Amino acid sequence: MTFNLRGHAQTQAQFESVSREDGMRDVLAAYDFLGAQRNVDSDSIAVVGSSYGGYLAALLTALRPVKWLALRAPALYKDSEWRLPKLQLRREQALENYRLQSITPDESNALRVCREFTGDVLIVESEKDTVIPRQVIVNYREACIHAKSLTYRLMEGADHGLSNEEWHRAYTALLVNWFNEFVFSKKVTEATGAEKKPSSTTPETTFKEGQPRPEA
Repeated sequence: MTFNLRGHAQTQAQFESVSREDGMRDVLAAYDFLGAQRNVDSDSIAVVGSSYGGYLAALLTALRPVKWLALRAPALYKDSEWRLPKLQLRREQALENYRLQSITPDESNALRVCREFTGDVLIVESEKDTVIPRQVIVNYREACIHAKSLTYRLMEGADHGLSNEEWHRAYTALLVNWFNEFVFSKKVTEATGAEKKPSSTTPETTFKEGQPRPEA
């Protein structure tokens, strides 16, 4: 299931006033709606988020059961001003400087819940990202110390918004590959009783570098 956060698409008029609290309510509503569907296993939900959506997806893991978490260029904000319109946070929180700093899980709720998350994690970085600097990605990666597995992908040459169609296809391909390896293979294992381990030699903490190929 995909959905638009408040302040986008049909609710674009709210863009300047929507807060992180509003965004979190939308994420929770979407999760609860999905989990209530008859054909959905509510105990086996994967969550995928990009940028601001990645930040909210991380926070969601502390509020709802999540088994698989995929974050592409996840944003990072200070914990303060939770109800302030998100549009004002860049100035109020001096985000350009904040996101260049090494932040520990003890200093950030988003990183703290990542430290506590015990499922499989995928983190995707864009090499030419001018919105989310590398240090933010490092902060998220270093926080996921208890994850069952941590897969990292670097999309060489890609910008934050994946403005090139080829980058969109590459991201879709790596996301599908990750789902096939960690999500769908688990469901097959549960159904057949046959154990299928991830292809990595160290599944508990896997860092994978390099640009994903669209045909992969």
